[in-house]
Amino acid sequence: EEMNKAILSAEKDDESNERVYFSPGEECLNAILSQIKGSTQKINICLFTISDDRISNALMDKHKLGIPVKVITDNDKIYDKGSDIAKLVDAGISVKVDITDKHMHHKFALFDNKTTLTGSYNWTRSAERYNHENILITQSEGVYRSFDREFKKLWSELMDYHEI
Repeated sequence: EEMNKAILSAEKDDESNERVYFSPGEECLNAILSQIKGSTQKINICLFTISDDRISNALMDKHKLGIPVKVITDNDKIYDKGSDIAKLVDAGISVKVDITDKHMHHKFALFDNKTTLTGSYNWTRSAERYNHENILITQSEGVYRSFDREFKKLWSELMDYHEI
């Protein structure tokens, strides 16, 4: 009976179209890349930092295909060794930067007006190789609306990369 309850519970989780991934290992990286590669309308990203070239390259590929990509990041991380923010800007991707003395420490991405990716996972090689981090991907409309509202709020408040 307990086994049946567990199976039924797992089936409900699958039906809700929510997936959870953990690092270290490639689970989180592959989940991010899958979301990027599968996007056909737009990608909005709000991250403390991006330094994993595999992710940055996938974003630039989408941008080259005409898929709008926007990135919000923190000023304290854009000049770190390995940061891919300047590379994304040079590729024509729109980037806004938090230049306050506080940190813009969010880690979420929005895909195609329906999918939210969030969690503790930093989009770095260290996160993939060493850190215990996580990602949740959901298609909950309420979750998407909440994160989209935050993205739009920050996008309107923060400074364009070219202005810093």
